[in-house]
Amino acid sequence: MKSLKYSYMPAILALLISANVYADAQSNPWVGAYGQIGVGYESYIPKNANGTTTTASGYSFPNVASANHANGPAGNIGVGYNFGAGDSFVIGLGAALYPGHSKSASSTLVTTVGNTPVVGTGTYDVSNVFSFSLIPGYVIDKTHLIYAKVGYAGSTINANSAGNYPQQTNRVNGTVYGLGYKQFLPESSIYFFGEGNYAVNRAKSVSLITDSGSTIASTANATGYDILIGLGYHF
Repeated sequence: MKSLKYSYMPAILALLISANVYADAQSNPWVGAYGQIGVGYESYIPKNANGTTTTASGYSFPNVASANHANGPAGNIGVGYNFGAGDSFVIGLGAALYPGHSKSASSTLVTTVGNTPVVGTGTYDVSNVFSFSLIPGYVIDKTHLIYAKVGYAGSTINANSAGNYPQQTNRVNGTVYGLGYKQFLPESSIYFFGEGNYAVNRAKSVSLITDSGSTIASTANATGYDILIGLGYHF
């Protein structure tokens, strides 16, 4: 009889947890899963970097790499789940993806040989941008939510310089910070949102071999931001 009684404990605990989650959802409508799509504006901001250019014969010369900002339209797909923390707060876990490529921007590498600058130009863009974030939020009321986010972000830098070096890709990662606002549409599970994000990449050493056999060593380092508006659905 004793063992039979204890065999019901997992089921009882599951029911209690389910009831608690249901109660949270009733008192706090922002608890639960959601999916959203946003559009807006983004800017990727590379930092100038000092490096070296080593020729095939072994001579090394200093170089400076720079690039223009890659500015343009942005698209965002996000999913997540909010856990209740009382009636006035939620703690969410979210993932976001920015499909496609950013707008292309120009890049420049200046190698100083003696007193003579040798200039090479190219282009780059950014793709495969994603993030995983912790998202605490404050419930203003049953239809309005403000939130912050902090998390891990990654992306791919695609660089090309015709006649100098072939297509190069480098994965970079860093930290993303954000602030946002959500508002349910009247009598609906659909909500409007507005969000701003700022990302800081970790500096990463990169190298490539040019068409002439020289090795270029430099550092990939950048920041970026985006501003989004869109619609989501709360399940």
